[in-house]
Amino acid sequence: MILVSGKVRFHQDDLERIRPAIAVMINASLAEDGCIDYAYSIDVLDPTVMRIIERWRDRAALAAHFQTPHMAQWNAVLAELDISDRELFMMDGDQLEFAV
Repeated sequence: MILVSGKVRFHQDDLERIRPAIAVMINASLAEDGCIDYAYSIDVLDPTVMRIIERWRDRAALAAHFQTPHMAQWNAVLAELDISDRELFMMDGDQLEFAV
């Protein structure tokens, strides 16, 4: 499984303007073959930070994701924002099994 985790920092006023584009991106990504989870959230302590968490079946599914029309549209939306910080990390790993 591939895990993508990160953050994007943008101007707080941009959130409401891009919220519809966020919904489109999340819903389209969740419908992709190989997408296990795809979520954005706003940091509780800093509303200018959007946290990103994605889980993909494998690297091929993630690579295909980067070629989709909705990813191109999302990149166009991001290009219009005043982004002051962007960090994304990809990790390859297995699900932890543990007893509660």
